[in-house]
Amino acid sequence: MNTCRIGLVSISDRAAKGVYQDQGIPALAAWLTGALVTPFKLETRLVPDEQLLIEQTLCELVDEMGCHLVLTTGGTGPARRDVTPDATLAVADREMPGFGEQMRQISLHFVPTAILSRQTAVIRKQALILNLPGQPRSIKETLEGVKDEQGKVLVTGIFASVPYCIQLLEGPYLDTDPAVVSSFRPRSARRPADS
Repeated sequence: MNTCRIGLVSISDRAAKGVYQDQGIPALAAWLTGALVTPFKLETRLVPDEQLLIEQTLCELVDEMGCHLVLTTGGTGPARRDVTPDATLAVADREMPGFGEQMRQISLHFVPTAILSRQTAVIRKQALILNLPGQPRSIKETLEGVKDEQGKVLVTGIFASVPYCIQLLEGPYLDTDPAVVSSFRPRSARRPADS
């Protein structure tokens, strides 16, 4: 079976210089370990807020490492050094605007400044690239969605659509733990549980 390869890119000037410990990659790795029941392999990169370096990193992960999914964290705001979306769009074959719209919709339930986010998603070759927020708590909320006290989903998280998107890109079949996030795909695209 084709193992899903996932690239994690944390984008931060200060973390890249060692001023503080990066929190984005550990948070993403921990979330994926809990959410995915399908085996996967991680490729991690920590880079400063430099557009050319981010572009090169995204291209390397997709073109050379063969990642099916690349998740970035950090650098999505309006500040001058926030260039992650610009780098992502620069290497894109196609844009997937629904992901950015849903990420802002989720974040607006928590902070009014969510409208300042420029998070986006694109397809490059066979890979889906998603720009996530920089804070671990926001990463979790964006991926899982808005839930009530009983754990009932009020606003669907973006990861619910990721496995089917990767399947449409002819990547590996991903299954998630429904206790964390339920992945959605049409009945015709589902595989029996024992396969």
